[in-house]
Amino acid sequence: MSHNTFGHLFRVTTFGESHGPGIGCVVDGCPPLLPLNEADLQVWLDKRRPGQSRFTTQRQEPDRVRIVSGVMSDERAGQVTTGAPIGLLIDNVDQRSKDYSEIKDVYRPGHADFTYDAKYGVRDYRGGGRSSARETAMRVAAGAIARKIVAGVVIRAALVQMGPHPIDRASWSWEEVERNPFFCPDAKAASLWESYLDGLRKAGSSCGAVIEVIAEGAPAGWGAPIYGKLDAEIASALMSINAVKAVEIGDGMAVAALSGEQNADEMRMGNDGKPLFLSNHAGGVLGGISTGQPIVARFAVKPTSSILTPRRSLDRYGVETEIRTRGRHDPCVGIRAAPVGEAMMAIVLADAFLRHRGQVGQTPAWPFEKRP
Repeated sequence: MSHNTFGHLFRVTTFGESHGPGIGCVVDGCPPLLPLNEADLQVWLDKRRPGQSRFTTQRQEPDRVRIVSGVMSDERAGQVTTGAPIGLLIDNVDQRSKDYSEIKDVYRPGHADFTYDAKYGVRDYRGGGRSSARETAMRVAAGAIARKIVAGVVIRAALVQMGPHPIDRASWSWEEVERNPFFCPDAKAASLWESYLDGLRKAGSSCGAVIEVIAEGAPAGWGAPIYGKLDAEIASALMSINAVKAVEIGDGMAVAALSGEQNADEMRMGNDGKPLFLSNHAGGVLGGISTGQPIVARFAVKPTSSILTPRRSLDRYGVETEIRTRGRHDPCVGIRAAPVGEAMMAIVLADAFLRHRGQVGQTPAWPFEKRP
């Protein structure tokens, strides 16, 4: 599989660089006759767009997406998908490549500068090229298409920790996520984060974050055993987001401290004739297959590597030097990662749904049989 392509039946290929003319993607495998227009994609892109608060990069990119293939007007349903590859394009309109001219021969600590140069013998120093978070805009656009395929699944993300400051889970409110610039479900934590980030910006520093993604409404049966595990593909998708360094499913690393009695998600029969789980330590996936419970994943985003504080480094000739990165950068790149995490979850679930339908049909086989 190409390192620019993700997915199996529902496949997303992205292209473009941070400071090139634009960015784009091709979405292949989308079923036909799904209503789709640019406004359906733009509503999600606007959530990720930079420059919306003082806490994110002030690069002013409208991120207006264009659909250039794979749809046509239908007199009965409006504009719909045709089953052909869907081409999407976004123009870059506010790139400032000159901001990076001073560091074109120096490796920025924490960035992919050294590794790209070591692998290819050339690197795009203008904002990081393909390693820039700018690439994730196309994931969000593709994720909007994926949501159409799994329309019955509600996918939401929240920022649950900024730097060393976690939220109070007892105060969780999805409504609050829409009210602050951090996608934070805890109003008190959001207020604390404002002053914390202001201090980091003034100091020329940055911090990391933890984002939690929850998908509700996926039925039991999606995913596959062993090498096609749903949780493995979710982890792969989230880990592929630039700056992500860790992923957890369900209780994640915390399960190591639990006993078998504590970790097991006990079951009873619900009034609707379906199993009722009494907990969800597994994060909605058992044996690589969805259980019907909410699918829960978290991912950790590292501190933004582009900071004003001088750091020791090397240039491409092996000379020791110091570097401070100028330009417009997020003090916490994790803030805009919530919509990206939602998109990657949607892409994985759309792919899982199409593969499941191809193998066993539209409806999962139900495991319960009537007693003789």
